[in-house]
Amino acid sequence: MPMVDIDWLKEHVQVPEDLTYEQLAKDLVQVGLEEEDIHQSTVTGPIVVGYVVDAEPEPQKNGKTINWCHVDVGEQYNAVDDQGRKVPRGIVCGAPNMAAGEKVVVTLPGAVLPGDFRIEPRKTYGHISDGMCASERELGLGSDHQGIILLRNYGFTPEQYEQLKPGDDAMSLLHMNTPVLEINITPDRGYAFSYRGVAREYHHSTGAEYTDPVIELNKTVPDSATQEDQAPLAVHVEDENPIHGQPGCDRYYLRALTGCDPKAATPSWMRRRLVRAGMRSISLPVDITNYVMLDLGQPLHAYDLDKLSGPIVVRRARQGEHLTTLDGKDRELSTEDLLITDSPEGHEGSRILGLAGVMGGLYGEVTDQTKNILIESAHFDQVTIARTARRHKLPSEASKRFERGVDPQMQPAAAAMAADLLHRLAGGQDLDAPLDLNQTEPMPVIDFAVSEVARLTGLEVEPQRITAILRDIGCTVQGDPQDRLSVTPPTWRPDLGEGCDLVEEVARLVGYDRIPVTVPSPKVSGAVGLTDRQQRRRWVADTLAEYGLTEVLDYPFVGDNDFKAFGMDPDEVHVNSVELANPMAADRPYLRQSLLLPLANTVERNLRRGNTDVRLFEIGYVFRRDPKAPAVPTLPGGVRPSDEDLARLDQGLPEQRLHVAALLTGRAQEDGWLKDSRDVDWTDAVESARRVLDRLGAHYRLEQPPAEQVPDQWHPGRTARLVLDDGTLVGMVGELHPRVDRALGFPAHSAAFELSLDMVLDHLDYTPLQAKPVSTFPPVRQDLAFTVPDTVSAADLTSAIREAAGSSLESIELFDVFTGDQIGEHAKSLAFAVTFRAPDRTLTSEDSESLRQAIVDKTAGLGAVLRA
Repeated sequence: MPMVDIDWLKEHVQVPEDLTYEQLAKDLVQVGLEEEDIHQSTVTGPIVVGYVVDAEPEPQKNGKTINWCHVDVGEQYNAVDDQGRKVPRGIVCGAPNMAAGEKVVVTLPGAVLPGDFRIEPRKTYGHISDGMCASERELGLGSDHQGIILLRNYGFTPEQYEQLKPGDDAMSLLHMNTPVLEINITPDRGYAFSYRGVAREYHHSTGAEYTDPVIELNKTVPDSATQEDQAPLAVHVEDENPIHGQPGCDRYYLRALTGCDPKAATPSWMRRRLVRAGMRSISLPVDITNYVMLDLGQPLHAYDLDKLSGPIVVRRARQGEHLTTLDGKDRELSTEDLLITDSPEGHEGSRILGLAGVMGGLYGEVTDQTKNILIESAHFDQVTIARTARRHKLPSEASKRFERGVDPQMQPAAAAMAADLLHRLAGGQDLDAPLDLNQTEPMPVIDFAVSEVARLTGLEVEPQRITAILRDIGCTVQGDPQDRLSVTPPTWRPDLGEGCDLVEEVARLVGYDRIPVTVPSPKVSGAVGLTDRQQRRRWVADTLAEYGLTEVLDYPFVGDNDFKAFGMDPDEVHVNSVELANPMAADRPYLRQSLLLPLANTVERNLRRGNTDVRLFEIGYVFRRDPKAPAVPTLPGGVRPSDEDLARLDQGLPEQRLHVAALLTGRAQEDGWLKDSRDVDWTDAVESARRVLDRLGAHYRLEQPPAEQVPDQWHPGRTARLVLDDGTLVGMVGELHPRVDRALGFPAHSAAFELSLDMVLDHLDYTPLQAKPVSTFPPVRQDLAFTVPDTVSAADLTSAIREAAGSSLESIELFDVFTGDQIGEHAKSLAFAVTFRAPDRTLTSEDSESLRQAIVDKTAGLGAVLRA
């Protein structure tokens, strides 16, 4: 996230001289820019200015030459000789640029440098080195380690340099003890990824005077070429595969400079600012492009003009193309990737220079031999850049800005700033006229009712103040300030597209803390509390939590790797999957059709981190697309769609169903005094699902499907269907297939269930129940053992017993299952404990026998024979 340096911020907005970073953070959070952290320096002193009295070169046996120096570090820090006099300190220095008469930065014993490097007197090369003359890298001020810091080359004026005295505090001189503020930027506030944007927000928060640097820079922009032969290179922009119909590049600006000094170094003040912003210094041209990006928010790219062959072609990648990016990695490109290419030997667009808006390639980059530089300043589509950056896992500084939105009218100004810096620091001169291919669309005009501010926020704001706020954020405002306004947002605010966005801006700058807190009263008489359906949904979460499971909320995104882990054919799943237009992760572009897939990822992550006993559940929506459904219509904004449009929209939407799922693995019960721990198995999942259905009051049964009908992710012999009494299939429960356990790294016998909660709730009877009085008459208990064919399930037999016994049956429990020679082949014995009780009388032996006979007669239809 962006780093904010107060000294840099001062160039765009007036801030108090005594402004602290803590106060700056408070001011920015008032307008929505949250403090991430205030980074303090890890360097401690004493670090002082030293004057090199003498430096004697001493060649060493290893071929290296060191300097034995005497450095005056001031009266307070100089050494003391045998006679008690203050003398310069003796320091060994291996830097090639050490010389007598220089003023340098000396770290004295007791100082601590980055990396917890502690300075102490030590013997080296036959001398006691009583301190160290430091380089930029050693102080954490940059990456230069070619020599020590010479203060005469560090950005001081001649007068300032003369005033430097031995012993002066170098930490304050070099701003080493100055903190830096890191702020958090939400995705819709891309303009705040720059000092231009942060300064504007500070102005909104405090009223401090603000100067937009782009306004002044635009005055220095030269006229663009009107013909291709007047420009440094011809440019063609092609896009045969636009995403959502939006061209990948709607503005491409080039400006060329010639005669730049390839040996020109980045000045110390720029290196210091880049380092404090979290970037490393590379070379002057690259540092300038990064500096402009940090200052204005416009990413730039610098090419070696002599290496390029026109025309430059901006196009989408072709199938099978590869690019080696600046980080040295070979990347297979997607047809959605936008490329910058040139045309060697007349083959137009044949050589790839880089991924547009993300990262350049190895060819065409500036080097220490580059004299002629081409500056690229472009505007790329947000979605295109976001997808490319995520697909290739390349979250570069440029892509972070493009995917949040860059001002499409800032490209000439940014190039002008870069060119001016190259003029001053490298001696470059303009070559030809700049080229500007501009196909940007004007900002939309928003019809805004002033009354919306009060309606949506409850804030009572004067109409004149609303107009003033909108103009202050850069909007063009016309119309009646008492009624309706025509508002054109500024080009750096692509997030402002509707009236509600303008309401949010007014509320943000008036102050969210001023929004009144009110509890709306229900407009429908008696409409208080939760509906029956909402209550039962909560019961589900309560029931599973009471059983020892933990609720999670997963992202609903899945991909081919998830399908394969669950034994599914990705091509078959894709037919009914909803594919996202702009997925958060390229490897998970689909919405889930089952809660178990993302739930399995969460369990897998817990197992990797040493949490071996995992019992998780989730209540959430699954999404299923009908491939025969009509396409979703594109509706105009700003007006209510017609009923016909809404009907067509509803027909094209994917089915969304509320599900509940749980996944259990590891131990079901920990060791107690009796050493009675056990691992999870399918019975734990069955019990979880039964508790949910029982709590909801559903009438259901468990059915074991034939092995060939069991879905691939389930164990074919330890899985059951959850079926309502009317035959509606509402879920599956059982043990995961061993192949799934191995693919995900789960322990064996991991178990799960998934229920369509919407289907269960749709079939419930919401009629309030009348509680029956508790019978005070004695029960009659009997044990009934039946021999049945092995194809008859215990659930089927239980249902038959319940139907035969009617209201007299109080409870039924299966307590024994037996197979063996005594029973016969293809048969089994099921034994039940049943309890009968009448609400109004004592059951007689005749009553008991009658109930027993009714059960025998009913179960005979299943082939059951009473054994006892």
